Amino acid sequence: MNLESLNYEQREAVEKTEGPVLILAGAGSGKTKVLTTRIVHLIKNKNISPFNILAITFTNKAANEMRERVKSLLKEDNDEMWISTFHSCCVRILRKDINKIGYNRSFVIYDSSDQLTLIKDCLKELNLNDKVFEPRAVISEISSAKDKLLSPKKYKDMNISDNRKTKIAEIYKLYQERLKRSSALDFDDLIVKTVELFKENEEVLEYYRNRFSYIMVDEYQDTSRAQYEFIRLLAKNHQNICVVGDDDQSIYGWRGADIRNILEFEKDYDNVHTVKLEQNYRSTQVILDAANKVISNNIERKRKKLWSEKKEGEKIKIQVSDDEIDEANFVADNIYKISKKENIKYSDIAVLYRANAQARPIEDALNKSNIPYTIYGGVKFYERKEIKDLLAYLRVIENPQDDISLKRIINVPRRGIGLKSIEKIEDRASLRQESMYSVIVDIESNSDLSPKAKKSIKEFVDIIGSLRAMKEVYPVSKLIEKVLKTTGYIEELEKDKKDENLDRIDNLKEFVSIAIEFERNSKEKDLENFLTSISLNSDTDEEENENEKVSLMTIHTSKGLEFPVVFLIGMEENLFPISRAVKSMNESDIEEERRLCYVGITRAKDILYMTLTQRRTLYGKTAPSVSSRFIEELPNECIEKLNSPQNEITYSKSSYNVLDKYKQKYMNSINKQTLAKKVNATIKEAEKENDTSNIKAGDKVFHPKFGVGTVVGMMGSELTISFVNKGIKKINKEYTTIDLL
Repeated sequence: MNLESLNYEQREAVEKTEGPVLILAGAGSGKTKVLTTRIVHLIKNKNISPFNILAITFTNKAANEMRERVKSLLKEDNDEMWISTFHSCCVRILRKDINKIGYNRSFVIYDSSDQLTLIKDCLKELNLNDKVFEPRAVISEISSAKDKLLSPKKYKDMNISDNRKTKIAEIYKLYQERLKRSSALDFDDLIVKTVELFKENEEVLEYYRNRFSYIMVDEYQDTSRAQYEFIRLLAKNHQNICVVGDDDQSIYGWRGADIRNILEFEKDYDNVHTVKLEQNYRSTQVILDAANKVISNNIERKRKKLWSEKKEGEKIKIQVSDDEIDEANFVADNIYKISKKENIKYSDIAVLYRANAQARPIEDALNKSNIPYTIYGGVKFYERKEIKDLLAYLRVIENPQDDISLKRIINVPRRGIGLKSIEKIEDRASLRQESMYSVIVDIESNSDLSPKAKKSIKEFVDIIGSLRAMKEVYPVSKLIEKVLKTTGYIEELEKDKKDENLDRIDNLKEFVSIAIEFERNSKEKDLENFLTSISLNSDTDEEENENEKVSLMTIHTSKGLEFPVVFLIGMEENLFPISRAVKSMNESDIEEERRLCYVGITRAKDILYMTLTQRRTLYGKTAPSVSSRFIEELPNECIEKLNSPQNEITYSKSSYNVLDKYKQKYMNSINKQTLAKKVNATIKEAEKENDTSNIKAGDKVFHPKFGVGTVVGMMGSELTISFVNKGIKKINKEYTTIDLL
């Protein structure tokens, strides 16, 4: 097979086939091309049987793309080779041998709905209150335990002093027993049970070890502990394991990904060969310089520096707007100008944001400018279920005769009014030629309904009646807050702290911002006019060309995509980085946010705008803004400030700068004069790339966690350092930021 189309590092990654290989593939560096070429090279040039190759990735889409590329390069399809997701791979293994650990090979796989039903049954059997142990929250806790390979007993032992978690351990134990009794597995079990099978049955493990003598894993930075263990067990003997990933793009810690898997790969395998793919084929050098500078502020990472042959490029444009409405108008205006003047298609433009609720003002501005858009990986703001539910409540409050809206919310949140009861109400209304509301107001006269149903309906009528009374005295924004509280809608979502529900709560709070904006700008401030404005704003004509639309998406959703023009909005502290990361006081949370910023920056190919506001109304609250630390970390030579407000907002670097933390921590323990000289010298160099290639034994160094130390030994990239008051530590300088003093 001809490898001439590869650059030097790509070719090195393809041709190094024996032993453990770590491919650190920077953003836009062609990792999929390397992986697929490597597979074909093994078959064509090394005469390895497809039967002996296993390639694992995370999504069906990625696996299908890899499979098609390999098929195209080989000019044939081959069923012997496994190119699949973790879950698909494990299902194939379990279907053949799960009976060896006491399960039926014809097991069923429970989806989230089946899980919910089973958890509820377990709660009932254990006589536990589902208000205290909300079923979805319990499922989330169990899933997290499985990601870490914690059995019910291990989970209980780890949380022995936490009464709530010891109870969840009991639910977890019963849940697993009931699953086994039903010959069922949930999705987490597909990985966990395969690991269990390998550990308990040496014969099965040896079969797959011998079969898969060449293993490749894509997106290794996103692997959980369970997935890591599955791969480790398979590769232990032959160690022909090639993992591809980018620690700088590890952004899924909240769903079980463990960045230590890629950072500590060299510790898990002997004589690891590391290849860095640093040539970027996507972005201009200006954009890459900015991304490199921002991500260099992370402490634990593999050092690499993206570069591009696209040396020319526009500077990153920074815009400070008055508020989120001004920001949205700026984005819409510039999208229009770019599309007309630069002849760039709408589909080549993306607007990225940290939180879903940020999309709403952008949607409004694009609608007003007649710019078509699509919510990538989501739905438009006004089409989201929670927003439609809230609008239905407001419409019924304004007009109780609206049967469509009433049917939508009569049992939302659930209040025990079933479909049969609703059908009977609808039939009675049709017979009497009245609205459904007229029927339920007179519900006591309806003999077709059970006393329980009547009670629930009467409670609903009372809620609507009280809210209709509030309409007369409260402004719309306050009325919306009353609706969310009185109906129990927010309370229902808060029972399960999953990200999906947290997003829904944020969207509902953002709807309050819409009402505040309406009250601020409209002469007629009543509910009727508010609902009319919403209808006009959300009802836009669809464009004939479905593909010619601006893409709106979260930065998480944008991973793996690229656009000639990107608007990265909301660059403010407590929004990006998100407030929960700032408040956690955990540096690893901030580092994940910084990696997310790195992902956002590197989505742009040619033009990047970054916007922030002086004040923002979000989730119903208006507050002054502070520039994101990530804006402050951008190199001056790479940015162009489009405007300079009188009161320019900045983020004080002293609150997160490592050197300042160093100064505060050691000022009292080291000679002040000596320290001052060292700190001042180091601060002068802080903006430059820290070169640790010349570190030698005897050098004084600074580590962000352990402080000042002396290098007492070296072996490759591993340094042995004696730290003041911290003892001797072994530190790998390749993925830990060490400053030479």
